[in-house]
Amino acid sequence: MRRRLEILWIAPVLALIGCSSSNQAKKEEPRKEAAAAPKQEQAPDVFNLNLDTSKGPVVIEIHRDWAPIGVDHLYTLVKLGFYDGNRFFRYVRNFIVQFGINGNRFTNATWSNLNLQDDPVKQSNVKGTLTYATAGPRTRATQLFINLKDNRALDKDGFAPIGKVVSGMPVIESLYSSYGEMPSRGGQGPDPTMLESRGNDYLASQFPRLDFIKKATIQ
Repeated sequence: MRRRLEILWIAPVLALIGCSSSNQAKKEEPRKEAAAAPKQEQAPDVFNLNLDTSKGPVVIEIHRDWAPIGVDHLYTLVKLGFYDGNRFFRYVRNFIVQFGINGNRFTNATWSNLNLQDDPVKQSNVKGTLTYATAGPRTRATQLFINLKDNRALDKDGFAPIGKVVSGMPVIESLYSSYGEMPSRGGQGPDPTMLESRGNDYLASQFPRLDFIKKATIQ
C-alpha cells in the first residue's frame, strides 16, 4: 500500500502497518499496474494454507465463512505465488509476526493498491489466528499477521481473522526476531517502505537473518 498503514491505537504499544511512500511517481505506478491484476477466484469453504518456511512447515486452516472477501483474495494470491519468497519482516515479541510484501517490487505494485472491502469480524484474534494488517476501513491488501498471543482487543478495530494455525506454531514462534521494530515505531528493524521500493535485495543486504516463506500452497 502506498499510504501509511498504521493503526494509532489508544494503547501506544499496538500498531499494525503496511507501507507508505511520498513519491508521487511511485504512487501512480501501482495504480497503472493494478488494472492488469487477475480476477479473483472463489475459495473453497475450508482449506489448508501450507507455508514451507525457512524454519519448517506451518499449516493454517482457512475458513471462508469467517471472512469471505479476505479469504478469496488470499486464495488468489497464493495460487499466483505472491507469498513465495516473502520475508517475515516484522516480529514484535508477544504480539504479532507480519509478512505479505512481495520481494519483487513490480509484483508487489500490482496488488498493493487493490484494497478490499471489509469483512465483519466474526472470530477473535486469539493466539495463532491469521489476519490482514489494516489501517482502518477498506485498507486490507496483501499484508498479514499471525497473532503470537491472545490479541482479541484488536477485534473492535475491525481486524477480521481468516484462519488459524493448526500445525507449526512453534515454528512461527521461532522465527528470527532480533532486528527489532520498524523505524516508524522507533526501532531499527526493516523498513517496509524500503522493502516495497527495493524488494528482497534490501533485506538480503541489511537484514540477512530474516526467515522467509519458501513456498505457499493450497491443500
